[in-house]
Amino acid sequence: MRTIHLRCYEELNEFLPSEKRKVQFIHTIPVQTSVKDLIESFNIPHTQVQMILVNGEQEDFSYIVQNNDRISIYPYFHSFNVNSVSKIFHPLPDKIRFLADQHLGMLARYLRMLGIDTDYNANLTGHKLVHKANQEERILLTKDHNILKRNELKYGYFVYADDLDSQLYELILQFKLKEHITLFSRCLECNSLLHPIEKAKIEHRLPQKVKEYHQNFMICTRCDKIYWKGTHYDRMKEKIENSIKLAK
Repeated sequence: MRTIHLRCYEELNEFLPSEKRKVQFIHTIPVQTSVKDLIESFNIPHTQVQMILVNGEQEDFSYIVQNNDRISIYPYFHSFNVNSVSKIFHPLPDKIRFLADQHLGMLARYLRMLGIDTDYNANLTGHKLVHKANQEERILLTKDHNILKRNELKYGYFVYADDLDSQLYELILQFKLKEHITLFSRCLECNSLLHPIEKAKIEHRLPQKVKEYHQNFMICTRCDKIYWKGTHYDRMKEKIENSIKLAK
């Protein structure tokens, strides 16, 4: 039997019962366990942890918890880079690409507006979702902390925010997306890249007012959807630019 003193910081507290948030609390462990298993026993996905201090010293996930340990668990540091000093390393794919789970359909749509390669299929769950993320080297974005505990998952991230503006801000900050943004370069429906098309070739498909006021068009060659810069474009652009400014 091991008795430890544990504290979680910042957003990691969202996974804890209210009485254990933002305070150091005592916890008893009946069997030998790693600090990774300890963290996940509190429903905290290890993918969200960037630093672990045990009795003031850094440890990695393999550390075996000892009696009377004082353990502090930290999430990602956004204000400064600790990658060079932290013993916790979360690999990323060579190219930032996402797969959003069934709870994040609107977020997927707006990431596509940023030009970020983001796949989404509301019918994919569980091992099928993990398999697709692994097969295509995508970062799985999810609101399900349990799926992030799967050992076979290569890349995963729990999206803390619930409203769309905050979710965009969170991901831009977390994955440094500003350098990858190419606004309105992907189809919002199927994620394919858009291509310019001459107005004359699609004029017969356009509403009358669009014909009168717009000259530049893009098309998705996969799903055949046509795009132009209407009032919806201005609204979406404003929302995205606000999120980018906040992430500075």
